[in-house]
Amino acid sequence: MFSDHSTTPPVVLVVEDQALLRLVAVDMIEEAGFTALEAADAMSALNMLRMRQDIAFVFSDVDMPGAMNGIDLIRYIRALNSSIKIIVTSGTFHADKLELPSEGIFLPKPYLLDDVSAALQRFTH
Repeated sequence: MFSDHSTTPPVVLVVEDQALLRLVAVDMIEEAGFTALEAADAMSALNMLRMRQDIAFVFSDVDMPGAMNGIDLIRYIRALNSSIKIIVTSGTFHADKLELPSEGIFLPKPYLLDDVSAALQRFTH
């Protein structure tokens, strides 16, 4: 659980095209003490990143509809703002098949609250 009481909780943008999985991820992130925002695809995520300067993490699925998948999205985010922490998740791809940015974390689906919380905490300590 995020425990720095001197500041507001870090903001995590959840990018997941499947509504139920997005809801579960948001609940887990909020349960871990973070503030969660939602985007259903990469373009929505980019729009949110342009509008909000307080996003500290992006928690993104790899396989998404549209012209940009999760890996393309995180590459773009890295070029836009290298301080945003990246957590990538997938039920079909494996970490050794993905080109994650340095310090990026991969979580295979299905993930548990403890997995999500531990990944977020790695970046906050």
